[in-house]
Amino acid sequence: MANRPRVRRLYSASTRKSYDAAYLDGWRRKVERVGNLNYPEEALRRRLYGHLRLLVVIQPDGRLKSVEVLKSSGHSILDDAAKRIVYLSAPFAPFPPEIRKRADLIEIIRTWRFERSRFGINS
Repeated sequence: MANRPRVRRLYSASTRKSYDAAYLDGWRRKVERVGNLNYPEEALRRRLYGHLRLLVVIQPDGRLKSVEVLKSSGHSILDDAAKRIVYLSAPFAPFPPEIRKRADLIEIIRTWRFERSRFGINS
């Protein structure tokens, strides 16, 4: 039987280690930059705003393994846009050695905010 991958889950409360915090911050900045450049036009036209929660799974080389909506915004346009933004943002930085020693996958769970033509991510 194959060994199960070691998974490291990163969210604000878990990022006590500086290398976790640095990786999560770099990931967040990249996704927000791409998200603000690719804000869903239809959401702007229809004045749709909201929050949703995503689970993003990243492989050691920075490739995206999966994206899953954990809690919907109530608007499929926003949910689909958030997933699309993650795919457009990939690949991400490879795991630094400190994380690579401890994990085969990183799971990032964050709340995504679509607000009046501005996109943001928080815990």
